Amino acid sequence: MSNNDATMHEESQTPPEHRVVLPMMLLLAAALSTFWVGTVDWKPISHFYLLSKGIWTAFDWPQGLVYMVVVMTVLLTHEMGHFLMALRNRIPSSFPYFIPLPIVPFGTLGAVIGMEGSRANRRELFDLGVAGPLAGLAVTIPVAWYGIRMIEPVAPVPGDMFFHNPLLLQYMISWLRPDYADPSGFHLSQFNPYLMAGWVGMLVTGLNMLPISQFDGGHVAYALLGRRQAHLLARGLLIFAILFILYNESYPWVLLLVLVILLGVDHPDTADDRAKLGWLRLIVGWAAIFIPVFCFPPWGITSH
Repeated sequence: MSNNDATMHEESQTPPEHRVVLPMMLLLAAALSTFWVGTVDWKPISHFYLLSKGIWTAFDWPQGLVYMVVVMTVLLTHEMGHFLMALRNRIPSSFPYFIPLPIVPFGTLGAVIGMEGSRANRRELFDLGVAGPLAGLAVTIPVAWYGIRMIEPVAPVPGDMFFHNPLLLQYMISWLRPDYADPSGFHLSQFNPYLMAGWVGMLVTGLNMLPISQFDGGHVAYALLGRRQAHLLARGLLIFAILFILYNESYPWVLLLVLVILLGVDHPDTADDRAKLGWLRLIVGWAAIFIPVFCFPPWGITSH
């Protein structure tokens, strides 16, 4: 995810030392966090509780290592898409700031990049916004494909959380594994490291491509539709999201709503809104704007 609000006054494209140490520390922390959740079958809270009682359980170190490598590759590819595009367009930017969170099944909440987006024109903003999701999706799809091929018939554990699959993952399961009974989702105990990394990759891609605020999708929508239409779309999506959450009692998404409100629903102006996108960017943009439909799981994670 890119954040155009981040203020960066250095003219150099190479971040100074103090802007390198923290991203590297957070990268290491996120790697350790994802390794940890992988070793405990993505059930960190229950294992933290057991450890607090002095109860040591079996840890699947190889699974943790595989999950760490795969999911961090997916997330790094997404963020480096933004970073390299910022370098290409000479937009000052930070290295990715990862968000380690060892108490959630994923082990991380992804990463953000600070960039001085006010220097970008409409065309550059489009490139900055779309580069990360497309790069991440290019890795996520083969990872998910391999994870689907590795699905084993495992009976769900009572009380397991249920991960609702996005449409793209459902289509892939129906195609690759027509023998699988329920492509709509997985219980936590049914995941393998590749499948979990693929699910997380689609969540991150779909979430970031929501056409609102300063999410990647907000950048793309602003560049594609223009200021007025992008703002109308963002406000309409916010109203729809509130109604969806209330009707379906999907209260975990409330945190996302708070983030959107804090960032601001509307996208700020670019340095030059008159810059033309060209036919190729228009085609890519209209395809990318529908990424959330296929990659974002609106029902998220529930008790099932």
